[in-house]
Amino acid sequence: MSEKPEKNVRLGIIGLGAQGGMYAGVISEGKVAGMTLGAIADVDPAKKEAAAEKYPEVPFYDDYLAMLDSGDVDAVVTTVPHFLHSEMTITALGKGIHTLTEKPAGVYTKQVEEMNDFAAAHPETTFAIMFNQRTNPVYTDLKKLIDSGELGKLRHTSWIITTWWRPQGYYDQSAWRATWGGEGGGVLVNQAPHQLDLWQWLAGTPKKVFAKLAFGFQRDIATEDEVNAVVDFGEGVTGHFMTSTNDLIGTDRLEMLFDQGKIVVDGSKKVTITRLTEPERDLSDKMSMQDVAKLFRGEMDPSEVYTVQEKEYESVWGKQHLDVLTNFAANVNDGTPLIADGAEGINGVRLASGMQLSAWTGREIDLVDYPAEEYLAELNQRIEAEGKFPVRD
Repeated sequence: MSEKPEKNVRLGIIGLGAQGGMYAGVISEGKVAGMTLGAIADVDPAKKEAAAEKYPEVPFYDDYLAMLDSGDVDAVVTTVPHFLHSEMTITALGKGIHTLTEKPAGVYTKQVEEMNDFAAAHPETTFAIMFNQRTNPVYTDLKKLIDSGELGKLRHTSWIITTWWRPQGYYDQSAWRATWGGEGGGVLVNQAPHQLDLWQWLAGTPKKVFAKLAFGFQRDIATEDEVNAVVDFGEGVTGHFMTSTNDLIGTDRLEMLFDQGKIVVDGSKKVTITRLTEPERDLSDKMSMQDVAKLFRGEMDPSEVYTVQEKEYESVWGKQHLDVLTNFAANVNDGTPLIADGAEGINGVRLASGMQLSAWTGREIDLVDYPAEEYLAELNQRIEAEGKFPVRD
């Protein structure tokens, strides 16, 4: 009896930039199980020459629509500017092509909602998003712990992520960088989408946000380069998110306080989990002031109140993208559940744009009954003022 032939998804790469080039390399080297490099599409003639040299057997198209219609690909990944993610995903899915969209899912919620609705109407095609940080063992382990309920309900969470230092030269590389019309924002749409996704993946989606953003604070750009935001998860649970691109030293620290413990993650590597012996309110009610004094003077065995677990994780940089690509191929080939369904991308887009809208208007923004039309109107005002790019609809 002959063995069943291995299934291989022929992936088309739309945009052979840094990210697309990395994907082409690992796929062509056979590092992604169940996937081969089907074709490449890019409007830049220089990319055609580069592709011909590196991947001479792989078809190249200067029009991604032609690639979708060629029969050379079963799926695509959209490594293109953020504004194009939704549009290209809709087009590909409409042609029966499985799609892995890059983060963020889009710039404004209206386009992402349209994409999600279209994908839902075409369940025969796989729709995923490149949230590769969801494969990081640091966060997958925490997700399991939080979901188990062992630490109780969330009370507060804070993430300071300022390891995104970018010099002025970074922004000067391309005219579209950190512009409203070309990129749709600054640190919130370019550098921090992974943390915005992870934060909500672990803590749940916030219901409201109030934010202070600095636009062109320490860089000669139009968009945000520093963010301080306070979110409301409902039922008294709050959170704080801070990010910037002007901190050369940088900090990456996530804290999550629960009824019966606390999680602290430093540098996305070192995890400290403190478990209370009883819920905090019970300890508060039962401990006398003499007990409290003994605890803080070091005269009581702290294990009577809490235990501390520390764990250091090794870096898995580079492997995470491979894991998502492999998972995407497995979903197409045999229905393996996705690491991140494409529809989940709207959460990060809504939160990021909610932060921007809060800063523009000076008010708290409702993320449940989100004012999508108002955000788009405010965004278009800024695009029009730049005078470099078309407004969006």
